[in-house]
Amino acid sequence: MRRPCFPKFRLGRIMGFLQVVLGGLVIIVGSMSLFKFYSAGFFLHNEDICRHFYGAKDVSYEGFESFDVQALTARVEEVLDKMESLQVKLESTVKDLEKNKDLLAKTNISGPQYKKFLEEEVIQPLYRAHIGLRQIRLPKMEGIRNGTSWKEEPLINSFVIEEIRKYITPKENRNEKVNVYGAERLYNTIGHSCVLMKKELEEYMNYDVGSYCKDDWNLAQKLMINGCDPLPRRRCLTRASKLYQKPYPINESLWKLPDGRNVRWSNYQCRNFQCLSSENPKRGFSKCTGCFELEKEKVRWVTNSTTATTLPVDFLLKDVLATKPGEIRIGLDFGIGTGTFAARMREQNVTIISTALNLGAPFSETFALRGLIPLYVTLNHRLPFFDNTMDLIHTTGLIDGWIDLQLLDFILFDWDRVLRPGGLLWLDRFFCNRKDLDDYTYMFLQFRYKKHKWAIAAKSKDQVFLSAVLEKPPRSL
Repeated sequence: MRRPCFPKFRLGRIMGFLQVVLGGLVIIVGSMSLFKFYSAGFFLHNEDICRHFYGAKDVSYEGFESFDVQALTARVEEVLDKMESLQVKLESTVKDLEKNKDLLAKTNISGPQYKKFLEEEVIQPLYRAHIGLRQIRLPKMEGIRNGTSWKEEPLINSFVIEEIRKYITPKENRNEKVNVYGAERLYNTIGHSCVLMKKELEEYMNYDVGSYCKDDWNLAQKLMINGCDPLPRRRCLTRASKLYQKPYPINESLWKLPDGRNVRWSNYQCRNFQCLSSENPKRGFSKCTGCFELEKEKVRWVTNSTTATTLPVDFLLKDVLATKPGEIRIGLDFGIGTGTFAARMREQNVTIISTALNLGAPFSETFALRGLIPLYVTLNHRLPFFDNTMDLIHTTGLIDGWIDLQLLDFILFDWDRVLRPGGLLWLDRFFCNRKDLDDYTYMFLQFRYKKHKWAIAAKSKDQVFLSAVLEKPPRSL
């Protein structure tokens, strides 16, 4: 019995119909673009608008350049090019279907295959073009709505990539209502250093809306560390490991090395957790050399019996918690590690959020796979916690004698802000040059915290360790 070929002709009819629809869309988009330019005054003698778009040399807006109409034109052309390329692709597909009628009659294309083809080759490109069209807009000047001034919003015209411009353009509330924050518009912020790293930021923001992001987390981290922080949000889909597995159950994950298949290793020197051993000189990082060896990590802050030399700066967890029995419930671990401190505190029913940058190894992924909370922030970042909320701040391995005193001052004042009255600041094995100890001691003691523990020990001939447990005073008004 002859196999019916109706599905193949149906596909051909669908392609032909989509071709007609796309042709109509191109005409509509062109007409809308002309209408936008006409309504904006490009074909009328509106001198203010003409000066705004074309008279950059004659008009100054507090040091910023005038908006370049070429950026808007380029964005319109980009969307039109996408729709045209989709139309060409569909026309080519229809022609191929006509040429291969006999071959198609012998094949059996299933419903899921039709669906997949339409989603990947038609629906998703049309959706991206649709979103691009909806978001083409003339940038607004602050005050242009009520005609009070020609003050331009900061930074907008420092960038060419349209996605950055859209992100930092103020978003006015719908219907001109005041929002829940009591403001008429919302500003998406980026760090001022982003202007100094314009090339890298434009590379980071150069993507197709709704498509998959590039595997460029290392570029994002480079921007953050160099002061382009906070980074802009992106509208692309983050990638995961192709071999991703379910994490281990919570009763196993805390002290078990995670499954390496759950990490994207492409931007690390190592390609598995075994390679991150402290015995491997090519592991790719120098801080926290043994922190991926969880059997050794298991004794930290619990016992000093495995160390060759026990130093007075090695405080035990039980002794620190005994200074405020029952009062330590939540806290922040500010350092470099794989979550051992947070894991130990969880065993004491204390919730710890830990900072975790991927400095040469997958620290953030390891935290999460162990069932702990990694906070992806840099030293440049104001802590995203409200005043007087943390019971404990612990720091080790990150803030040492390399840090500038003024930067340390800003950091310590921020820690003091989020630490509640009676909360503890635990300096764990801070080290510096012996000659700088007095300067750093003053920095730590300037807040007049109560000393619960204070210990100094030699690290080398010229360097010393400092550990301390300090309690924030009430300071009530």
